[in-house]
Amino acid sequence: MFGESNDPATSASFASLSRASLYRNIAAFAVGLVFALGLGIAEMTQPARVIGFLDITASRAAWDPTLAFVMIGALAMYALAYRLALGRGVPVFSQILEIPTRRDIDRRLIGGAVLFGVGWGLSGFCPGPALTSLSAGNGAVAVFIAAMTAGMWLHGALDRTLVRTATAAGAAP
Repeated sequence: MFGESNDPATSASFASLSRASLYRNIAAFAVGLVFALGLGIAEMTQPARVIGFLDITASRAAWDPTLAFVMIGALAMYALAYRLALGRGVPVFSQILEIPTRRDIDRRLIGGAVLFGVGWGLSGFCPGPALTSLSAGNGAVAVFIAAMTAGMWLHGALDRTLVRTATAAGAAP
């Protein structure tokens, strides 16, 4: 059967891999649950909150700064967690600490940021709150999730096509 072995060393490594994978998945679920609860408590699953912050034409009395406080809190928590992770050197559920090394700003990054911002401003949803709001059974959220999924699929298909075309032409992807 797949994954079975009579070699004790191999069996131990499969058990270790399985246990590590289970712990990573439990940790990912716990983090996602805390994230979803935070979004719900801060009412960031309500598009009116987000649009109330992003609408710069609203009067001072109508402007909603809640999103700014949520972002400041999130950045503070991230900064603390990042420093702790760097100080520890080794992740809790992995063998190596993977920190992105890429620092350039290219067209893809700018285009993605603009597309994300426009979609967020028009709909009042970004992916996390939309997935959290999906549990409420709101049809508009389901349409947003479907459109977001289609957009991600389309991006992947176009990206693969562009890489194949560039590779065939001898250029670096």
